[in-house]
Amino acid sequence: MSQNLEKIKSPLDMEPLTIEIHEVEAASRSNTARNDLILMAVFSAVVLASPWVLAPFGAAYPDLLQRFCIFGIFAIGFNIMFGLTGYLSFGHAAFLGIGSYAAVWSFKLLTMNAIPALFFGVVCAGLFSALIGYVCLRRAGIYFSILTLAFAQMSYNLAYSVLTPITNGETGLQLTLGDARMVDAAFGVERTSSLPITNLFGIKMSGYEGFYLCAIILIISFYISIRIFRSPFGMMLRGIKTNQNRMSYTGINTRPYLLAAFVVSGMYAGLAGSLMAVTDPLAGAERMQWTASGEVVLMTILGGAGTLLGPVLGAGVIKYFENIFSSFNKGILHSAFEFLPDGVADFMVTITHPFVGEGWHLTLGVLFMFIVIFLPGGLMEGAQRIGNLFTGGGKSNADSRSGQTQPAE
Repeated sequence: MSQNLEKIKSPLDMEPLTIEIHEVEAASRSNTARNDLILMAVFSAVVLASPWVLAPFGAAYPDLLQRFCIFGIFAIGFNIMFGLTGYLSFGHAAFLGIGSYAAVWSFKLLTMNAIPALFFGVVCAGLFSALIGYVCLRRAGIYFSILTLAFAQMSYNLAYSVLTPITNGETGLQLTLGDARMVDAAFGVERTSSLPITNLFGIKMSGYEGFYLCAIILIISFYISIRIFRSPFGMMLRGIKTNQNRMSYTGINTRPYLLAAFVVSGMYAGLAGSLMAVTDPLAGAERMQWTASGEVVLMTILGGAGTLLGPVLGAGVIKYFENIFSSFNKGILHSAFEFLPDGVADFMVTITHPFVGEGWHLTLGVLFMFIVIFLPGGLMEGAQRIGNLFTGGGKSNADSRSGQTQPAE
């Protein structure tokens, strides 16, 4: 009897193992925090220096840089819903349009300052997304996607025709000289004979000034997404994506988490829409079309769904293609191939012309097809493969896979 008691380990014998596990977990958290800090520093530096970084690629003018940032914010928000939960929404353009309309109404009724416009754009988009999410999240899979698409098209049709007194229909909501702008009037801002411009406490929000506002908000949005990814809330969303049924069987109600993710994603879209209005005070129903929702889906998948940098990278690539390739015409193509013999140059112009200009979507389609076939994880997977070639990560991963033991039958 005494020999059997001696074989039983006391809880004190388990303390070294427990301490070691806690030390490993602390080291892992420390490494993750350090990597996130490095990522934030590099990301912030590249975004703020993009007028110089992108100059060699012909993409350093303010309007395009603003679109990079705005659609980067839009894609980051969409990635929180799609990348973390796996729920594919085709209705996020509705929140983009809501944010734009709310911002323009803020300019018309209150002040030309950008802060209230951004606030109302985010709040209105959040409230609308809570309503839409409460209904759509009763279904999953393709049914959820169809419901969000239906609501987005309903919102587009309402903005285009039924709600014309609020949205100004097909003409779009614009500023006029007769707008109230009550806050500006209360602070003695003088009216001029020309339309006012948006500002941030006196700094005009056009050109590079508008870009740097968008850039700072993009950096803040990226930081918030990192915190969401690393939080217990983000882990819960990943669990829903992995096996929602198993989580439900354990007694966890997943719908509040999904609704919270949907609302946060919608607020990101509203922020992007309000920034569109800040840089160009106009809101139109075309921003709520299903094609705009499909575009953010392409951005996220192209860059890498579920990754931190992927959606921003995908948004930048698509907007670059849209603005650069769409500007090519036959004259530019002839200049590009003028070093070839005349017959060969004409042949090259003939076969490349359908891929540029108005047909730039064909180039985007081919690129997207190659990404989906050869890089299912998006451009971030390609970057990881290139990094593994230089660091030997691919070989070590293969060695570790070959060294794994097979489960017993």
